Amino acid sequence: MVENALLKNISKHIHLTQEEISTFERFWTEKTLEKGDYLLRNGVTCRYDSYVVSGALKAFYINAENGNEEILFFAVDDWWASDLGSFSKQKPSIYNIQAIEKTTVLQISHYSFQKLLAELPCLERYFRIILESYLGTLQKRLIYNNVYDAESRYYDFLETYPNIASKVPQYLVASYLGVSAEFISRIKKKNNPS
Repeated sequence: MVENALLKNISKHIHLTQEEISTFERFWTEKTLEKGDYLLRNGVTCRYDSYVVSGALKAFYINAENGNEEILFFAVDDWWASDLGSFSKQKPSIYNIQAIEKTTVLQISHYSFQKLLAELPCLERYFRIILESYLGTLQKRLIYNNVYDAESRYYDFLETYPNIASKVPQYLVASYLGVSAEFISRIKKKNNPS
């Protein structure tokens, strides 16, 4: 069952009994997106929190000044993909989430999520841990974008997210880092001159 991937992730942080697992599994639905399909569109309320079982997604907004796609984050196997502000407040999203390749997600609606936490309060700890990790990642990104040069940011990205770097096209990584695809090509050429 596809839920096993999510249960394996949860088991790294908390223990669920067999009865709790049975309750947990009732709340999730599986969805498959083809390459280019949207999980969420700007201006639409995020009704579901999504766990990526397999595939790759990009979260982005369109820069109103230049029309460029600005990458906010990627979500690959064993990651979460959602607009947390939109999901928690049930307000329209300010960005898009789109499949980069065929992607399978497990989803839970906002209503079901609240019901799940009421029935299994032990999951509050798990979701707090996930949120803390996400916030730590955002803090690091803010610091790196303000302090480190583009080349250092690129190498840190490769080291921190090798699974993303291997799945995501170079031009999207460049957008995420705030550099041009040509800049990344020059870095690669400098390190592999042959």
